[in-house]
Amino acid sequence: MADADTKAELDTETFVSWREFLGRSYAPSLALICLAVWLHAADSLIVATMLPSIVSEIGGTALVGWSVSLYEIGSIVAGAAGALLAMRYGLRKPMSMAAALFGFGCVLSAVSPAMELLLIGRALQGLGGGGLAAMGFVAIGVIFSRRYTARAMAAVSTLWGVSAFIGPLVGGFFVEYATWRWGFAFFALQAFVLALWIILRGDTGAARPTTDAAGFPVRRLSLLCFAVVLIAFGGVEITIVRTTSSIATGLICLIGFLWLDGRAGDTRLLPVRPFDLRHPTGAALFMILSLSMATIAITAFGPLLVTTIHGASALTAGYIVACSSIGWTVMAVLVSGSPERFDRLLIALGMTVVAFSIVGFLYAVPNGPVWLIAVFAALEGGGFGMAWTFILRRTTALADENEVRRISGAIPTIQRLGYALGAAYVGIVANASGLLSMETAAEAADVASWTFLSCLPFAAVGLIAMGALVRDQIEVSGG
Repeated sequence: MADADTKAELDTETFVSWREFLGRSYAPSLALICLAVWLHAADSLIVATMLPSIVSEIGGTALVGWSVSLYEIGSIVAGAAGALLAMRYGLRKPMSMAAALFGFGCVLSAVSPAMELLLIGRALQGLGGGGLAAMGFVAIGVIFSRRYTARAMAAVSTLWGVSAFIGPLVGGFFVEYATWRWGFAFFALQAFVLALWIILRGDTGAARPTTDAAGFPVRRLSLLCFAVVLIAFGGVEITIVRTTSSIATGLICLIGFLWLDGRAGDTRLLPVRPFDLRHPTGAALFMILSLSMATIAITAFGPLLVTTIHGASALTAGYIVACSSIGWTVMAVLVSGSPERFDRLLIALGMTVVAFSIVGFLYAVPNGPVWLIAVFAALEGGGFGMAWTFILRRTTALADENEVRRISGAIPTIQRLGYALGAAYVGIVANASGLLSMETAAEAADVASWTFLSCLPFAAVGLIAMGALVRDQIEVSGG
C-alpha cells in the first residue's frame, strides 16, 4: 500500500500552496531555472533600451535590424537543439554550456569597437539564451513532480512579465549612469554565475542521457539561418543588383528549408503543410509568421526612432517597447480562464487589435505624443496575449493527434522566424528610406512613416490567415 506522501504526489488535482511547493526543497532549483529564463527574457528589452547609445558610440546604423535577426536565429537553432541535447547528455552539461555561451556573447558585445563584433556577440547570446530557455522548460518536467509542475510554470510565466518591467530599467540605468558596455558585462557576470551554479548542483542532471534521440537537423537549420542572413544582407547597402539577388537567394534557401523539412518524416520541425491556409495548422502558423513580421519594427527600430524624433530618454524608449510585453502578460492572465467556446472570438479580437496597433504606430511614432506610442505598444502585446493561448488550444484540437507536439514546438519557432525575417525586411525599408543619413527629427519621422507603412501588408495577410483559421474551426465544428 502506498504511503501518504506517495498518494499526495500522485494527486495532481488538489490545491498546492506556495508554502508547500517551496517547502519541498524545490526553491533552489526554481531559482536556478528562473535565472536561466530571466537571462533570455530580459536580454532583448535591455539591448533595445541601450541600442541608441550603442549606435551613437560605435556606429552601425545600417545593421540595427541585424541585432534582432541574429539573436532570433540563434534562439531558433538553440530551441531546436535544446530538447535533443537534454535527451542525449542530460541537463547539467548542456545548460552550463548554454550559460557560458551566453556570457561569452555578452563579453564580446561589451568590448566591441564596432557593430560587426557586437552582432557576433548577439548571435552567441541568442544561442545561449535560447538554449537556456528551452532546457529550462525541459528541467521543469524533469526536476519537479507532476503535482508541482503547475506552480513551477506559473513562477516562470510571471518572471517573463517581471522581466518586461525590469529589463528596460536595467538598460536605462547603465545608459544614464554608466555605459551600455557595463550592461552587457552585468549580464555576462550573471551568466557565468549560472554556469558555475549548474555545474555544482546535482539535480539538473536528473534527466538521464539517452542514445535514442533523433539526429540534429543541421542542413535544414543551416538553410534557415542562411535565408535570414541573406535577406538581412540585402539591406545593408541598397542597390538593385545586390539587394534583389540577396533577397532572392534568401527566399530560395527558405523554400529549400521547407522542402527538406517536409521530406524529413518523423524528424520534421514543422507540421505537414505548415502554411496551407486550407488547414487550421497552416492558417495558424501563417498568421503567426505574418503578424510577427509586422510587429517587430517597434522593437528593432522603435527606440532609435523615438529618441531621435521626440528626444525621449533611453529609459523612456525602453519602456515603450516593454509595454508590449507587459500588455501581453496582463491580458494573458485576464483571459486565461476563458472556456473553449470563446476561442474563435478571442483569437479574432486579439489579432485584430494587433493589426490595429500597427496602424497606430504608423501615426504615433512619427507624430507623437510619446505616451500614445506606449498605448499602441500595450495594445499590440495585449492583442497577442488575448489570443496566444487559444491559438495553441484550438489549433491542436483541430489537428491530428500525432501532430500535436510538433505544432506546440512549431508555434514559438515560427514566431521567432517571423521576428528574424521581419527585422531583416524592415531593415531594408528603413535603410532605403534614409535611416543612414537622417540628421533631423523630420527626416527620422519620414523614415518611421515608411518603416511602419511597410508593415501593413503583413498585418493584412495575417488577418486573412486569421479568417481562414476561424472558418476552418466553424467548418470542423459544424461537420
